[in-house]
Amino acid sequence: MTATIKRASDQISGTITAPPSKSMAHRAVLCAALAEGRSHITNLEFSKDISATLGAAAQLCANVHTGRDDAVVEGLGHFLPLAAPVDCCESGSTLRFLIPIASLTGQEVSFTGRGRLMERPQSVYETLYREQNLRFEQSSAGLTVEGALTPGEYRLAGNVSSQFISGLLFALPLLSGDSTLHLIPPVESRSYIDMTRAVQAAFGVQSRWLDENTLFLPGNQHYHPCDYTVEGDYSQAAFPAVLGAVCGGVTITGLAPETLQGDAVLLDILRRCGAQFTRTESGVAFEKAPLHGVDIDLADCPDLGPVLMVLGLLCEGTTVIRNAERLRLKESDRIAAMEAELRACGGVLESEGGTITVHGCADKLHAPAGTLHGHNDHRVVMSLAVLALSTGLALTVDDAEAITKSWPNFFDAIKPLGAEVEYAG
Repeated sequence: MTATIKRASDQISGTITAPPSKSMAHRAVLCAALAEGRSHITNLEFSKDISATLGAAAQLCANVHTGRDDAVVEGLGHFLPLAAPVDCCESGSTLRFLIPIASLTGQEVSFTGRGRLMERPQSVYETLYREQNLRFEQSSAGLTVEGALTPGEYRLAGNVSSQFISGLLFALPLLSGDSTLHLIPPVESRSYIDMTRAVQAAFGVQSRWLDENTLFLPGNQHYHPCDYTVEGDYSQAAFPAVLGAVCGGVTITGLAPETLQGDAVLLDILRRCGAQFTRTESGVAFEKAPLHGVDIDLADCPDLGPVLMVLGLLCEGTTVIRNAERLRLKESDRIAAMEAELRACGGVLESEGGTITVHGCADKLHAPAGTLHGHNDHRVVMSLAVLALSTGLALTVDDAEAITKSWPNFFDAIKPLGAEVEYAG
């Protein structure tokens, strides 16, 4: 499907509610599934990623009943026999969170997925499994594990995806003995690790930092059911926030002032760029202001990368985005994808490894003669939509359905801000 995104009028203004945090929702669903009893999770967005985690929970150890924006997850207290592979769709979080949990089941567990999911590296787990003489087989068709992880000392690099660390956090406290995670510095995405720990604590499972690089996980713990409300998502709010910073007139509601979400650093980044906004208990209201380029570290907030590349084009001067290597291992190579599409619009930018340099060139941007490519990547598609609305260009983007991975009603949500979206194909 292609979507042509443009302004419905000369002015961008209005209010948009941040969708529920996908990161928090993944964690709450899995904790609820591992608990024995009924948990009620409210403020859910049934994106493809969250639907994959809910489906996996139902397949492994829970009864799941979904409503309009909530789910009742009834943990069974035991694992079900598996008759088919667990389908993780394109969700890296679902797969990486579930691999250690699979070791608790006492059976062979196979996973399937779509897109680039099975190409994404799982070497952290592969090494741990092989060290414990457990089965770990991965191919482009799927991944299979078998055997029980043992409690004890675990050592892994702190600069890998935090999804690996969170996966171990979910499973190891349920083993019969204590475990310790030694993270070799630097520890990146620490906020995502603490987010996992906070959601676990809500469900009765505890862990603690012994020092800045060492986590202690007491064994023999149990998840307990609870009612949990998912907070608004700073990662998704980045798209209307960048639009608001450039154009003014945009208010975003549903963002908790106090949060563990690492992507909340977005507001600090925008403030350093010169953005003018007012923070209240109910939202963030942006006013139009001149913006300038800054130096940005993506180590703890990689999901912000694509839309910050758009921001860089619309700032005066040069924006340098560092520690962005992980963008190359997402649903697409997000650095290469965004470079290609932004250059097609007249953007001036280059990259070397994980460093991206973006040159402000708002006056040179134009709509290309053809269709831009969404690269089957939700964040690429939404970032190009922000470019269209920020500049007033009419941009046509293919693979527009990729937004269903994280924010299914994104195009409807931006219409009250002054967006017009036409679909084809």
